[in-house]
Amino acid sequence: MAVIALKCPDIEVAVVDISVPRITAWNSDQLPIYEPGLDEVVKQRRGKNLFFSTDVEKHVCEADIVFVSVNTPTKTRGLGAGKAADLTYWESAARMIADVSKSDKIVVEKSTVPVKTAEAIEKILTHNSKGINFQILSNPEFLAEGTAIQDLFNPDRVLIGGRETPGGEKAIKALKDVYANWVPEENIITTNLWSAELSKLAANAFLAQRISSVNAMSALCEATGANVSQVAYAVGKDTRIGPKFLNASVGFGGSCFQKDILNLVYICECNGLPEVAEYWKQVIKINDYQKTRFVNRVVASMFNTVSNKKIAILGFAFKKDTGDTRETPAIDVCKGLLGDKALLSIYDPQVTEDQIQRDLSMKKFDWDHPLHLQPMSPTTVKQVGVVWDAYEATKDAHGVCILTEWDEFKNLDFQKIYDNMQKPAFVFDGRNVVDSEKLREIGFIVYSIGKPLDAWLKDMPALV
Repeated sequence: MAVIALKCPDIEVAVVDISVPRITAWNSDQLPIYEPGLDEVVKQRRGKNLFFSTDVEKHVCEADIVFVSVNTPTKTRGLGAGKAADLTYWESAARMIADVSKSDKIVVEKSTVPVKTAEAIEKILTHNSKGINFQILSNPEFLAEGTAIQDLFNPDRVLIGGRETPGGEKAIKALKDVYANWVPEENIITTNLWSAELSKLAANAFLAQRISSVNAMSALCEATGANVSQVAYAVGKDTRIGPKFLNASVGFGGSCFQKDILNLVYICECNGLPEVAEYWKQVIKINDYQKTRFVNRVVASMFNTVSNKKIAILGFAFKKDTGDTRETPAIDVCKGLLGDKALLSIYDPQVTEDQIQRDLSMKKFDWDHPLHLQPMSPTTVKQVGVVWDAYEATKDAHGVCILTEWDEFKNLDFQKIYDNMQKPAFVFDGRNVVDSEKLREIGFIVYSIGKPLDAWLKDMPALV
């Protein structure tokens, strides 16, 4: 919405939420999320044609186009538990829109939703319409966190799905005209509703699949002495495959990949396609395997026990340049180490102690519900300390796990870190960010995902 306000100065954009603290934060100097470039955009337009408000009904009533971006968490109970999307928030938003509307509206699905959600929303709106005409569009979001502003300024494509009726086509044109203020016409794709909804799930599934493919190869590389970076580079040189998203790591995270694939699996099962569902499930299975394998490697290398040993965790966000920890692999790695009674010292430049403690004590899908509906202040995990500096985290530690590829981790003074650690000193690089040869010269025992193993690690096979 901030970028639309920036690029379309004559359109008034109101962002509404029922959460007072959240809206207060968006109106303050300290925005509630970290995203490179976002601050400048918001501060340029706020108070001019970009407004943040808790007066939901007033703004919805006045709007011509309503974007709905509410959470669509994975269901934890009932039909489709653990896979299906929970559309509670979506449905209540739709009912509210129907209640307060006094004029025709275009309602745009921005949240990632299961195929055919638009149909359900359409029914709710038309059955409660009091003669008002609603058009539903699907306009899924393809931005990536960490590069969101650039992705919005220069999108690969903008996808708009709508009904193939005169009313639907008119609504598609209205939204297309908004984007056309800065996006070249050929990059705005229009489809039917179902294709737009499914394209988003499919795109995320394909991206996650690439990560799981290279991660599966990383295990084979370690077993055979191949180097996954060299393999990925050679594979990525094929123009049909391309070089992006081929970095082996401890696993993918983020709020969408796992959720969207589970959703895809559920939709396939519901449509009588168990083979297709099984196929996509493997992407998540390999991701879970990769995290388990990493934890097992850490424990096995350190004489098969990390009990009461201090382990430094560098990076907790699911990737660099964001403070987002949703589904971050760090959660499962930390929980695995805590299960073996390790003492963790965690440092991430953008994640607060409160968030880390919450993540480590929360149930699997709770993060995707609004804060006030999450379980109250969870018990803090005693064996976890959160510090504000990598050197503090690694002091007196037996091992260092790098779980996010923050640029600053490449430039740490590893000699200083080594001098202040217990010996033998281990580095487990879950993102392949450090120069392992240099670290070995200093004296570290280094494990890099998908790289030939240290003699030490070969002698201590990780039991999976």
